[in-house]
Amino acid sequence: MAFENSPIRVKSFQFAREIVLYCDQLKANKDYELASQLLKSGTSIGANTREAQRGVSKKDFKNKFGIALKEADETKYWLELLKATGRKVPEELTNKCEELIRILVAIIKNS
Repeated sequence: MAFENSPIRVKSFQFAREIVLYCDQLKANKDYELASQLLKSGTSIGANTREAQRGVSKKDFKNKFGIALKEADETKYWLELLKATGRKVPEELTNKCEELIRILVAIIKNS
């Protein structure tokens, strides 16, 4: 399977796209700081996943996926905080974040 078509790469890229669009809505509502935090962690998942797939060793591969997992968990935190403070968070976004976490855990465990 080519890296470009791997499920984690496709899903993390699509998720990052949705995060960017959601953060645009947050910024329109003047939630700049929260949008900034969410944007950084939410787009970092895909960036680290892509980097992992070009890892020079198994250790590098697992390390980059570990970073992607940490970023996904941080993203989940920001989404939970936004929801807890009365912002409208699309349920689909939360579900996709949780799916990415499950996939990343499985990749790390099976590597």
